[in-house]
Amino acid sequence: MTTFQRPLTWIAAAALSVASLPAMALQPFKADYLASYMGMQANGTMTLASEGAGKWRYSLKVKNQLADLSQSTVFEEANGRLRPLSSQDSSVLLVKKRNVQANYNWTSNQATWTGDIKPDRAGPVALKAGDMDALLINLAIARDLAAGRPLNYRMVDEGRIKPMSYRVVGKEAVTVAGKSYEATKVSRVDGNKELIAWIVPEFPVPARLLQRESGKDALDLTIKGLN
Repeated sequence: MTTFQRPLTWIAAAALSVASLPAMALQPFKADYLASYMGMQANGTMTLASEGAGKWRYSLKVKNQLADLSQSTVFEEANGRLRPLSSQDSSVLLVKKRNVQANYNWTSNQATWTGDIKPDRAGPVALKAGDMDALLINLAIARDLAAGRPLNYRMVDEGRIKPMSYRVVGKEAVTVAGKSYEATKVSRVDGNKELIAWIVPEFPVPARLLQRESGKDALDLTIKGLN
């Protein structure tokens, strides 16, 4: 896997975190972000849309002259848990293209992947109640953060099962559209990578998302509009 092959997996893991707070029910939204990717300005967009019958689609896209990245997941609520049903992850980086689709079958309790993925990562992987993809873990983060519980999870993604742990690293003021807000910073570190999310209670999405690799900023998203 190249350094910038799947940056949205990290970003997605925090992208809906505020939306699941007890006082805020999931509602459709579109958020525009000012983005920096690979040292160049980019446009970023997050959307949450109802698919009907209790299903939702969350999408995240980032695009500049060098790259076009997108990720989306369809999920539902079952027995109080948010669980993925399918996802798609695609990227165009210069002349290199990549597209991977995932299917989470909760009847057979198996997850499989197709597309540009190695055979040994295609699955099937056995699913357990509570398993999530990178996108849905954020919903549990917000709920557990509000309840004071440890932020420890199990992610099932691209043929692997991976434990994930997040921690609160402090408070910090952020400015959006000229107005200052107090944000809670949540961080996850995995090897040489770190994801930091600035969560503002007034927003259904993080005010800022920063992915760092080897101590350097790789992808930075700052909200500039929400509707």
